[in-house]
Amino acid sequence: MILLHGLSDNRLGMVGYAEMLLDHGFSVLMPDARAHGASGGQLATYGLLESEDIRHWVDWLQQNEHPACTFGFGESMGAAQLLQSLQAEPHFCAVAAESAFSTFREIAYDRVGQFFRTGPWLGRTLLRPVVEVAFSYAKWKYKMDFEQTSPEAKVAATKIPVLLIHGQIDSNIPIRHSRRIAAKHPSVSLWEVANANHCGAISTLRRELEQRLTHWFDGHSDTDHLKQNLPRRSTKLLG
Repeated sequence: MILLHGLSDNRLGMVGYAEMLLDHGFSVLMPDARAHGASGGQLATYGLLESEDIRHWVDWLQQNEHPACTFGFGESMGAAQLLQSLQAEPHFCAVAAESAFSTFREIAYDRVGQFFRTGPWLGRTLLRPVVEVAFSYAKWKYKMDFEQTSPEAKVAATKIPVLLIHGQIDSNIPIRHSRRIAAKHPSVSLWEVANANHCGAISTLRRELEQRLTHWFDGHSDTDHLKQNLPRRSTKLLG
């Protein structure tokens, strides 16, 4: 199991999930994301570069631990990175993502609205030029096209089973983001957590979260669906 943390956090922020999963027999890898914790990199790219990082982590697991199945769970930024890695990393048996954003553009609209205490409509309309300038600046300054940062597009194209988790009162990344992602792929499962704020399932309904996660991963522990997606790379599953 690869656990991916959120923005401005590090791997220690995932300890609660690690303990939960270890109790159910999972082995856990807890990396620091690019430009976080002990990892290198000067810029978090919300999935553009991190997708390749995740692919390398999965390769390392396969070469060193030889798991029959590799799963992923991420929250917030880590959730978005995980979902975007599904195209580059087809070896996951299943993943779960809590409080992911749907596209970088949509979350940019939210950030503008949150700053002025309005809804995302402000970023879509009156202040849209500010958003466009920010995207253009990132493309010029960092050579990063954040228009390509789109978990919803990657999920729409994947065959890997995806469980989305989102608090119904999430004030950081509104629940409409997970609803948009789920709407793009009919086989995606979405658990809307009542009375939970951002990444709040573990504190609001810990026991139910534990049951849902373990049942989800246990239910997708076969590797049959991987045979169509595997490889063009030399790495292969053992176990």
